[in-house]
Amino acid sequence: MAKATPKSTKKRKKTPANNTIKFIKGFWILFGSGIFLVILSFLFASWGVFGEMPTFEDLENPQNDLATQIISSDGVQIGTFFDENRTPVNYNDLPEHLVNALVATEDARYYSHSGIDGRGTVRAFVFLGTKGGASTISQQLAKQLFTGGSRNIWERITQKLKEWVIATRLERQYTKNEIIAMYLNKYDFLNQAIGISSASRIYFGKTLKDLKIEEAAVLVGMLKNSSLYNPLRRPELVRDRRNTVLGQMYKYGYIGEKEKNALQELPLQLEYSPEGHKDGTAQYFREYVRSWMANWVKENPKGENEEGDPEYYDIYRDGLRINVTIDSRMQKYAEAAVQEHMSNLQKEFDKQEKKNKTTPFRNITEAEKESILKRAIKSSARRKKMLSAGKSEKEINASFDIKTEMTIFSWKGDIDTIMTPRDSILYYKKFLRSGLMSMEPQTGHVKAWVGGVNYTHFQYDHVYQGARQVGSTFKPFVYATAIDQLKLSPCDTLPLSQITISAGSHGVTEDWTPKNSDGEYTGYLSLKSALAKSVNTISARLMDKIGPEPIARLATKMGVKSPITPVASIALGSVDLKLSEMVGAYSTFANQGIYTKPVTITSIEDKNGAILYQFVPETKDVISKEAAYVTINLMEGVTHSGSGVRLRTGASSRYDLKNVVTGHPYQFTNPIAGKTGTTQNQSDGWFMGIVPNLVTGVWVGADDRATHFQTTKFGQGATMALPIWGLYMKKCYTDKTLEVSTGAFPKPEELTIEVDCKVFRESNIQDENIDEFSM
Repeated sequence: MAKATPKSTKKRKKTPANNTIKFIKGFWILFGSGIFLVILSFLFASWGVFGEMPTFEDLENPQNDLATQIISSDGVQIGTFFDENRTPVNYNDLPEHLVNALVATEDARYYSHSGIDGRGTVRAFVFLGTKGGASTISQQLAKQLFTGGSRNIWERITQKLKEWVIATRLERQYTKNEIIAMYLNKYDFLNQAIGISSASRIYFGKTLKDLKIEEAAVLVGMLKNSSLYNPLRRPELVRDRRNTVLGQMYKYGYIGEKEKNALQELPLQLEYSPEGHKDGTAQYFREYVRSWMANWVKENPKGENEEGDPEYYDIYRDGLRINVTIDSRMQKYAEAAVQEHMSNLQKEFDKQEKKNKTTPFRNITEAEKESILKRAIKSSARRKKMLSAGKSEKEINASFDIKTEMTIFSWKGDIDTIMTPRDSILYYKKFLRSGLMSMEPQTGHVKAWVGGVNYTHFQYDHVYQGARQVGSTFKPFVYATAIDQLKLSPCDTLPLSQITISAGSHGVTEDWTPKNSDGEYTGYLSLKSALAKSVNTISARLMDKIGPEPIARLATKMGVKSPITPVASIALGSVDLKLSEMVGAYSTFANQGIYTKPVTITSIEDKNGAILYQFVPETKDVISKEAAYVTINLMEGVTHSGSGVRLRTGASSRYDLKNVVTGHPYQFTNPIAGKTGTTQNQSDGWFMGIVPNLVTGVWVGADDRATHFQTTKFGQGATMALPIWGLYMKKCYTDKTLEVSTGAFPKPEELTIEVDCKVFRESNIQDENIDEFSM
């Protein structure tokens, strides 16, 4: 019987063929598992396992806070209201070289992938990002819209997965061009420049269509990291980054080598134009618009929410477009005129104050000074803030005597200093303030609005908020009422002699005898000469003939809303009125007796361009064409031979205010009607100037009426306010695109009142030589 062969205890050796088969099998298992895990990861991401994903509706309407734009009548954005200063633009608004720079730098294969760049992703994995990232423009947009920052490696991985999923969905939802526009509209370029349109305005002071290649390269360069490549903080680094972008544009054939080299040699040229709420042009006007809009949104809800409650527009987030009547060019000229004259006038005021022992006030007692300070403290922002913080009155009052760091205004620039809040009140009381408003009388459109000399430091608006005594600028209402009722001619004469209004008559409580500034009371004077010289006794005589009530009614019909007490003293302008009211009322004279309500906002649109509000003009007949024309004729005499004559005259040896009256000589030759005004103690200076298609009013004074010039030589309207009008109009006339009238005022076809007489008709006194510095 054969013996059984024992089994071997040694393992059988594997052949090379078996090893290869197992390796291949393992590879495919591993590869398949990897693919499965990737697919599963994407599915998990799309199902929201790694965090909430945007819905179809979210992708269709991504939520962005959009700035509300304020657009001037000449199509310029003069301001915004925003939480995020984003002004959206369409792809067609983007210059071609900007898009080219973006694609060349951020995503060279943008037009050939569907949201994820496979080659870029592999390169990023292999080289761990050292040779460029893998994020496409679509992925970067996805990150901005729907994903946030990551705190660890796991969050970064899941965030990346979500970005990939969202990017592919965006590519299905939008065109390539739409994605580019959305990306550039969304990006935060810092310094309140959110979106490419805001960035173009803020960093280069221009619209997108005017953006040069090298400027576009700066903004595209910032997309890598706007904090790092901030042009205001690291200009050299930004210039290098700009040149990298230009190099990418050359690499991909968008520009030639010669152009690239030339552009890379250029210095970094910024025109930084901040758009904060206190920056830019027309700040006082924009604040008025903000207040107006606050009321409008309450009265015009956009709909109801699910609970049935009204839902209101948000001017900081809803991207409204407010079309206003302001002309950006005229606004610029008005602001420049105010700045030029007021800085000059302040020098003279400060010079005279050196000899004033009670500076910045005049002719008051210590008790009166203390009363002014107490009122200022009571209304101060500092006190209100401390009250809201629960501080006691004792603590608040004590704080005003403690020195603190602060930044104060000066005409040479802001000054960082240390002083007590009480001293800062006295410091600011010395500054003269100003207001200017310019309006088309036929349409009511307000073309320029300057509420003060510096909005950051002086936020009280002297166009719309401040009512001040108007002085002799009220006299045209007296003359117009008399002309309308009595059919008086500019050639009619009245005696210069004093007149006494007895107690109990015309609302006076004791006998009232007005005086003339020159002390002259003999002879007769024509009405035209009387208004030119601003003769008080003749204004009082006219008031006595017609009574103060019709005068007050006329002013009210002309749009004056401030209370006017019908007493005898209104003949001399004892009432307090707003500059906006005065301009609106004077426009009635220029518009042939028809009052047109001033308008500042013509329409409001939503972010899609739908009209939400349309202004409807409001007009009414107030006085006859004849009376309006004769009043204009009277006021023309003011600029030919009265207190406004310096608008006509050239330089002369008699002109001893050449260092104060800014811009003289003006040498206007066109028809101009106007009236100066100066109030008691020279506290307020006015000038109202009219040409056929533009009425402009100017007021100058201090915050407190105890702050003023010592004499009328410097403190009258012809010195304080008229120069601003002259400077402004010279700038407007230089700009021929504005078409400000140089022609004659329209004359009624049937004029029964005779106006064809000598401007200064003599009647018992010589009337030709009027002192050019008279009030």
